[in-house]
Amino acid sequence: QVQLVESGGGLVQAGGSLRLSCAASGSIASINTMGWYRQAPGKQRELVAMFYYGGKTSYADSVKGRFTISRDNAKNAAYLQMNNLKPEDAAVYYCNLKTYRTLSAISGDYWGQGTQVTVSS
Repeated sequence: QVQLVESGGGLVQAGGSLRLSCAASGSIASINTMGWYRQAPGKQRELVAMFYYGGKTSYADSVKGRFTISRDNAKNAAYLQMNNLKPEDAAVYYCNLKTYRTLSAISGDYWGQGTQVTVSS
């Protein structure tokens, strides 16, 4: 059983910073990706940032240059450093872990419970 626990959300003024953390536990396949998604009220969940197996990262256009995703493989953890936050960044942020049997065969798709980020203008 894989579990993801997020932390680090909260209330911040526009222009401020927050750092989200995600800790994964359980039996985790060595081939995996970790990412952050967010969902604002009335909107679909969207990908914010992804840390791919092999070290490549990708970001939504709306957060490029402001957010940075990182990983600590030894701790099975992922982080999202969010700088220069804007009111439109407010959402529930979810950590996601995908595991693979091979590079093209997904074996698991896991989600955290979400952490609220609120940005005041």
